[in-house]
Amino acid sequence: MGDLPAGPATPGGGGVDPARAPQAEPAEPAKPAEPAKPAKPAGPAGQRPVSRRAAGGALTALAALLVLGALLAPDDFGGLSAGTFLRLPVEALAAAVLLVLLPPGPRRVAAVAGGVLLGLLTVLRLVDLGFSAVLGRPFDLVLDWGLLGDATGVVADSLGRLGAAGAVAGALLLVAGVLVVTTLATLRLASVAARHDTAALRTVAVLAVVWVAAALLGAPVAARSTAALVADRADQVRTGLHDRQVFAAEAGVDRFAGVPGNRLLAGLHGKDVIVTFVESYGRSAIEDPEFAPGVDSVLDAGTRRLAAAGYGARSAFLTSSTVGGGSWLAHATLLSGLWVNTEQRYRALVSGDRLTLPALFGRAGWRTVSVEPAIDRPWPEGRFFGYQQAYDSRTLGYRGPRFSYATMPDQYTFATFQRRERAPDHPPVMAEITLVSSHSPWTPLPRLVDWDAVGDGSVFADPAHRVGGPASGVLGSPGRVRTAFRQSVEYSLSALISYVLEYGDDDLVLVFLGDHQPAPVVTGAGAGADVPITVVARDRAVLDRITGWGWDPGLNPGPAAPVWRMDRFRDRLLTAFARPGSAP
Repeated sequence: MGDLPAGPATPGGGGVDPARAPQAEPAEPAKPAEPAKPAKPAGPAGQRPVSRRAAGGALTALAALLVLGALLAPDDFGGLSAGTFLRLPVEALAAAVLLVLLPPGPRRVAAVAGGVLLGLLTVLRLVDLGFSAVLGRPFDLVLDWGLLGDATGVVADSLGRLGAAGAVAGALLLVAGVLVVTTLATLRLASVAARHDTAALRTVAVLAVVWVAAALLGAPVAARSTAALVADRADQVRTGLHDRQVFAAEAGVDRFAGVPGNRLLAGLHGKDVIVTFVESYGRSAIEDPEFAPGVDSVLDAGTRRLAAAGYGARSAFLTSSTVGGGSWLAHATLLSGLWVNTEQRYRALVSGDRLTLPALFGRAGWRTVSVEPAIDRPWPEGRFFGYQQAYDSRTLGYRGPRFSYATMPDQYTFATFQRRERAPDHPPVMAEITLVSSHSPWTPLPRLVDWDAVGDGSVFADPAHRVGGPASGVLGSPGRVRTAFRQSVEYSLSALISYVLEYGDDDLVLVFLGDHQPAPVVTGAGAGADVPITVVARDRAVLDRITGWGWDPGLNPGPAAPVWRMDRFRDRLLTAFARPGSAP
């Protein structure tokens, strides 16, 4: 201690001079102690962190399931099965790698953009499912937007305006919900993958090997349906944009445009020719084991009754340009001789100068008439088709009740046409009549009454002349829907056969056919687009003209009966009944 300076001694051995020592400041009075807060009851150690981790894991798993479900969801009603979702989408692997490698800012932007895109593709798949279930084909991004409004009209006719408004509101909420959910799910998965980047990349590497192996072996586990969907829709858009030019070229070729009226349809001179479309009367109605016994019995009994009255019939099949709906496309295809399978083609047709069957009959001297009980507004297209008189629901004078979509019973439609256009000493008439009692939802239905009792239709207000409950009673039940469909087709065919027996004569020629197959939700997937077609006449010379067609005798075509495309019928009819040597 010799290096310390010496100082005077202090009492008690201290080395500090009391006179020079700093004086301590007076102490502040002590604050009273705060009362201790009661402790929260403690649970088992680590409970709260584990709960949060479990909830987070469950949320991540749910997000993963939502994204995988959106990537794997089918766009075809026929492909809707549990096995569809037991696959590995390559798009998920590629997206995971991209989101892990991106910096935080771009990663979030990419996740939001990817979530929105995935939501839009999911909405498109849902719309495709609806279209494939009803129309047997996917939604066309270029050509089908107008059909959405038509679908709303059908819902309103079937369930009322309130039901249609509810359906539209529900659809809009569904679209918004899908976009929000897919975006949130993608954001969460991107965040989790970024926090565990090494594990995420290793997992993707392993799954990529599995996907490649499955693809090489042809195993259904390897899925790339979303990429295929995007590619298909890009090709669909290109085709739709180009189709206008293609259709214009097809419409410019018409073998009969220059044939004089006195050489057209000579084999039908003096006949009343009625072309009748039976709504939803497809090939399934006479071949599906659930429908065929009832429908075939109506047709076979009708063949016998008509034969006893002196009539003959020939039947075959046409392939319609539409399935499940879009009746006007089928009508336009048959009458124009062009393949009209989209709304764009229909609009191009009716804005052009193509000669239709009614116009050609008019050129040859017939009075031309259309009877469209489902139309409830101005229909300027009637002038294009060549009709001199167009009847609709506003001008047919019906005073009875509505039958769901059907504004009036088919029997009333025939009775009014007969009264207004086939009175004694009438000129030859060519009419196109649409029967709507067999339009979805196929219930309730009218019953046939005596023709003399039809009157203004008020007779059908009697509950004794109605069968079946409201549409809401069958919707959602496939069994009840199929039963109602069968019964409605049986009714329409019965009304048609009864009309011929009641009002037919030697000058009546009836062509009746289906416009399209019913929706795939009724027929099942893969039912095709064929519809039956039949020619009925008492004059044997008429049937002799079409012997070369090879059609089956009677009202019910057999499984091996000829099948033509619907657009081929116009020219074959004109050729068969033209003056000899005048058909081009």
